[in-house]
Amino acid sequence: MARFTLPRDLYHGKGSLETLKTLKGKRAMVCVGGGSMKRFGFLDRAVEYLKEAGMEVELFEGIESDPSVETVMRGAEAMQKFQPDWIVAMGGGSPIDAAKAMWIKYEYPETTFEDMCKVFGLPTLRTKAHFCAIPSTSGTATEVTAFSIITDYEKGIKYPIADFEITPDVAIVDPDLAETMPKKLVAHTGMDALTHAIEAYVSTANCDYTDPLALHAIKMIQRDLIGSYAGDMEKRDNMHNAQCLAGMAFSNALLGIVHSMAHKTGAAFADCGAHIIHGAANAMYLPKVIAFNAKDETAAKRYAEIADFMGLGGNTTEEKIQKLIEKVRSMNDELNIPHCIKHYGADSYPTEEGFVPEKVFLERVHDIAVNAIADACTGSNPRQPSVEEMEKLLKCCYYDTEVDF
Repeated sequence: MARFTLPRDLYHGKGSLETLKTLKGKRAMVCVGGGSMKRFGFLDRAVEYLKEAGMEVELFEGIESDPSVETVMRGAEAMQKFQPDWIVAMGGGSPIDAAKAMWIKYEYPETTFEDMCKVFGLPTLRTKAHFCAIPSTSGTATEVTAFSIITDYEKGIKYPIADFEITPDVAIVDPDLAETMPKKLVAHTGMDALTHAIEAYVSTANCDYTDPLALHAIKMIQRDLIGSYAGDMEKRDNMHNAQCLAGMAFSNALLGIVHSMAHKTGAAFADCGAHIIHGAANAMYLPKVIAFNAKDETAAKRYAEIADFMGLGGNTTEEKIQKLIEKVRSMNDELNIPHCIKHYGADSYPTEEGFVPEKVFLERVHDIAVNAIADACTGSNPRQPSVEEMEKLLKCCYYDTEVDF
């Protein structure tokens, strides 16, 4: 038996933020990030709509990118004091992910962060509050997923929380919010969405319900991401829908080791001066993982189907897979994303000498490989790597060398 879970209601299209007027409740806590929602006026509008719905509103602001365990605990404490019956999270993936984790701790104060990380092991939520998610970026699709990514900075590891209980009750996918994204964010979130769709299609948990969502998302991203990056707002609006479809697919089909590796390398070199931004990590690792997974016959067949659906050409399965790898790499070039960690600058742009020194990478690669194998996304990858193979794969992602194992 399999399960397919989405938010009960998904409102989409320009102006759909106004749906907040229809929520029924007494108190709403709005969780937001670093200020763009306030700067562009969306936060004030959201607060006014909630007040029109008859609710008392309190803000929890300043949720950082790659939210920490400490931020989650502070937010949960604020919720304990305010006692909201609606949690409204708006902004990029970070504030929505953080608010999901706060929600767990708010409803079950004795829960530890370790408890939250037990895959599909959460108790029943909605005993105190319902959850509404409003994304402003077009990538994570956390507004429709059963996932949240929280960073333990002491360990330098990003942990996925995975449980259908944290799938939001209401998602508001209003493209007006996405039109404010800076160019770099368009690139990274767009490649994150493409990775979601491709990994969902080849996941061992794919099914008839997830495949159409994944394929249509891939087609839309192929058609619209580069134009969105170039400033075409119609394509930007389309990408907001495409990433949501990809999220619906992967929330139910799960992901693979592109994400396992991105989770475990993202904060692993913070002491060197920067993070490897999640979407950029996915973009760099995806071609290598396709080559690795394609040694599995079933995965190879499905990658070839993706290439056919994208109209990339090729006569044999091997040719089609190569065309798919080349397409992903060419998109990275157009989006100014490096091909490997060695050339990944602290600003995320390609550079001759990246911010992660070779010596530091080689010292840490074994531990990163062990952590990536243990990541929640590894179990549904079509080819299960050993620690040794994961190390070799990570080295290919550092040096941009061929995957021949």
